[in-house]
Amino acid sequence: MPPGGCRTAVRVRVPASTANLGPGFDALGLALALYDEVEVTPVASGLRVEVHGEGAGQVPTNEDHLVVRALRTACARLGCRPEGLVLRCHNRIPHCRGLGSSAAAAVAGVLAGYALAGMEPDGAALDLAAGFDGHADNAGASLLGGLVISWKQEGAFRAVRLEPHPELAPVLLVSEETSATKVTRGLLPAEVPHAAAAFTAGRAALLVHALTVAPHLLLAATEDRLHQPYRREAYPATARLVAALRAAGVPATVSGAGPTVLALSAGGELPTVVDTAGFTRHRLDVARDGATSQWVMNHPSAARLLPRWRRKR
Repeated sequence: MPPGGCRTAVRVRVPASTANLGPGFDALGLALALYDEVEVTPVASGLRVEVHGEGAGQVPTNEDHLVVRALRTACARLGCRPEGLVLRCHNRIPHCRGLGSSAAAAVAGVLAGYALAGMEPDGAALDLAAGFDGHADNAGASLLGGLVISWKQEGAFRAVRLEPHPELAPVLLVSEETSATKVTRGLLPAEVPHAAAAFTAGRAALLVHALTVAPHLLLAATEDRLHQPYRREAYPATARLVAALRAAGVPATVSGAGPTVLALSAGGELPTVVDTAGFTRHRLDVARDGATSQWVMNHPSAARLLPRWRRKR
């Protein structure tokens, strides 16, 4: 229990993310202003998990819940062993749509673990969270906000944050269908032609420039030959919509593993000639700040007994 038996909770707020952005496969991520919130309350014993919103009635409500697993992993690393926990998850990020819901859950659990340990997140927080996905593009964006470039070095996941151009206007076209990352990754070949790899590497470099300095280059910069062509059979409606938007001059890509479509159109507008039936349109701002955590205290003496902190980029 918290010091002095005070009833407290840590509240974590984590943004959604869109990854790859075309040619930046497993490397580029952009945070989106759509948030999951998790409240974790230490109690005397046991575990209770409540899920509201997206995933309610579908995700596990025991030790298999991803937030719980990530929290336990962080606590084990930090030497914190809460006796009992109550989790209340208020989910707004659609599940299995390519918007980083699993990465957001992992980030939420890790940050909650740091809070329970009375510590601010360090460089290992990203590594812990990204380990659940096996790549850090989504987790890095959710943790740091803005645009991230991620990589793995000496066995650890790392990421750097860049400031996205202020005129970026993401439009997400969320499919009625779902997609599983494991399935879409299974469609990727073990080898790709050297020309396709070289083409995509050049576009990925250009994409960083376009996203931060020159949005007028986004149509060319979002072209990919490394992963999207091989995944078309998994979501034909998504592939058709991406192609139609691009033919109309809109920089469009598959968001993460799909089937959501990311459009980076001027002013957030889409051509009326493009049929978006089967997709729900969401105009989302870029989340400039990443995940935040803070203590919620319901006892007058708790303020002097527990750390209060808020994590920003």
